[in-house]
Amino acid sequence: MNKTKALCSWSGGKDSCFALMQAMEQGFSPAVLLNVLNEEGKISRSHGIPSAILQAQANAAGLPIYLISSSWQEYEQKFTAALCSLKEAYSTSHAVFGDIDLQPHRDWEEKVCASAGLQAVLPLWQQDRRTLVMQMLGSGIETMIVSCNETMGESFLGKTLSPELIDELERLGVDACGENGEFHTLVLDCPLFSHRIDATVINKINHEGYWFAQLQ
Repeated sequence: MNKTKALCSWSGGKDSCFALMQAMEQGFSPAVLLNVLNEEGKISRSHGIPSAILQAQANAAGLPIYLISSSWQEYEQKFTAALCSLKEAYSTSHAVFGDIDLQPHRDWEEKVCASAGLQAVLPLWQQDRRTLVMQMLGSGIETMIVSCNETMGESFLGKTLSPELIDELERLGVDACGENGEFHTLVLDCPLFSHRIDATVINKINHEGYWFAQLQ
């Protein structure tokens, strides 16, 4: 059976990972991961994950990863160009995204995919967030918090997501999936990986009112 080839917009966190797992269950075959780094090309734009750790995840998943550097100003242009390149190089027809319910995000993803002649796939769209995060943990995703807002504070950095931690976050009024940007995660292990990756928090920094773990 010929499976439909897709690229995956890979943040390194739980949502993009679970979205890819779900897309594979729906019959998609992953061809390549795509991540956008900051201007210096050292850490990911959204989660602050070092490129070496993203590469380690891709190696564990047995997939190539395409890393591009961009400022926020050039983000759309560079992302669209990357989609076009990957469509050509890997013969992909679809792109998988991990968004759950932020409509402006979905609109943007559908727009850039249309520009590149791809179809956007959002397997987690509009699912109940608490149910979803419990499914992620139940499926074997091990993931730790690597950035968070000041409501949560630096003490949460480096903590592994668990049902107990999700209860604690919800008591603070934080979305169970962090869908409103309250926190971001790094996947250390999951069914896609052939082995667990090692990442440790060596420092914690506050950048523009947001806490980031410095990882190695």
